[in-house]
Amino acid sequence: MKTIDVGIIGTGWCGGIRAGACRASPLVRSLHIAEIDEARLGVVADQTRPTSATTDYRKLLAIPDLRAVLICATPETTHYPMAKESLALGKHVLLEKPIALTLAEADELIALAKSKGVSFTIGYSQRFNPKYAYVKRSIEDGTIGEPVSALVSRHITRGLGNKISGRVKLSPAAMEATHDIDFLLWCLAPRRPVRVYAQEVRKIMKTTHDAADCVFLIVTLDDGVAFTVGAGWVLPPAYPNFSSTWIEVVGTQGAILVDDTHRDVVLNTMQKGIVFPLSTMPGEKVGHVYAGPMEAETHHFLECVASGRKPLVTAEQARVVMQVYQAADLSAAENRPIEIPSGAGG
Repeated sequence: MKTIDVGIIGTGWCGGIRAGACRASPLVRSLHIAEIDEARLGVVADQTRPTSATTDYRKLLAIPDLRAVLICATPETTHYPMAKESLALGKHVLLEKPIALTLAEADELIALAKSKGVSFTIGYSQRFNPKYAYVKRSIEDGTIGEPVSALVSRHITRGLGNKISGRVKLSPAAMEATHDIDFLLWCLAPRRPVRVYAQEVRKIMKTTHDAADCVFLIVTLDDGVAFTVGAGWVLPPAYPNFSSTWIEVVGTQGAILVDDTHRDVVLNTMQKGIVFPLSTMPGEKVGHVYAGPMEAETHHFLECVASGRKPLVTAEQARVVMQVYQAADLSAAENRPIEIPSGAGG
């Protein structure tokens, strides 16, 4: 595999992780970063020693030999225009979720990537969590028989919830449940979603952000399998640090349960009380190792670009996820089940 020149647009939390992963990869010949926050740009530049660092992402895109771009910018309104410019220039793109704000935007990006013959993948990093991959294998190899039902409960702390809901008007379904919708549709493929029923709760964030605290949704697939996702962002700040997840998948011959609640490592100090290290969804570096899925996802994207392979997460699959969480938003607003168009599929 040939080495490649790579750019990172947005070097916040996730972008910083991806920049570090790119810097450590033998597949990356040169790294270029773009970040509007000059202080943060300087921090990540010191950590990763990029070939270039700029506050203007268009200067990054203008680099002639740049083959791949990882778009990690916020707010989420930047995703569509940045991805469109990158794809139009023939760059391979990894875009953090969501793929776009509307299905029309998603369709335009998908068509543009196809016309340019480049990879276009979305950052659904939980597919790279070994526990989640084990669930998929247990379904595919018949260990638990034919799937009957599935449940994922995911909740994050209100500190992060305030940050997310304060920067863009997207629901818990679009910003949190989206990971689990993607995960379950991936596990249960080629089944496709046909109906969604959802309910929101508004008690804590209603007055501060005009946002829901959590959403619970039921998705019916075309063969009758049903899955439930509950997702929220109002846990108290200390427990756990960022994300607590529980998974149940029941089949005709067995069931698989996954505890991803991050209660296995507990740190208790006089200064901060009890905290739960290693509990972030993207993961974090711990000395010489990385705990979490985002580094593996980043390396996967680089390998796909260098070798010409198809990424694990396709943009078409991300579009179906968008259909489901948009249907969940509509269902919660109108208090009724919402049908998914028959053409939906990944």
